[in-house]
Amino acid sequence: MAGGPCKNGDDDDKCGNGDCPTVYATPKPGMLAIQGYDVAHPVPDGESVVVIPEEILKEAARVRGWL
Repeated sequence: MAGGPCKNGDDDDKCGNGDCPTVYATPKPGMLAIQGYDVAHPVPDGESVVVIPEEILKEAARVRGWL
């Protein structure tokens, strides 16, 4: 898991509701799960497009040893 503590009350709060965007490892090799903000974009059933701060993806890469 990569992400970080929410900064509740901060003017730059990217979490809004205290539940931060996060990148999670999954049991499937090479697959990550992304928790983020919903966006209005048509996708097939069972799929979602989410927006996350780029810092979250960079931290995920660092934690997994890719950087």
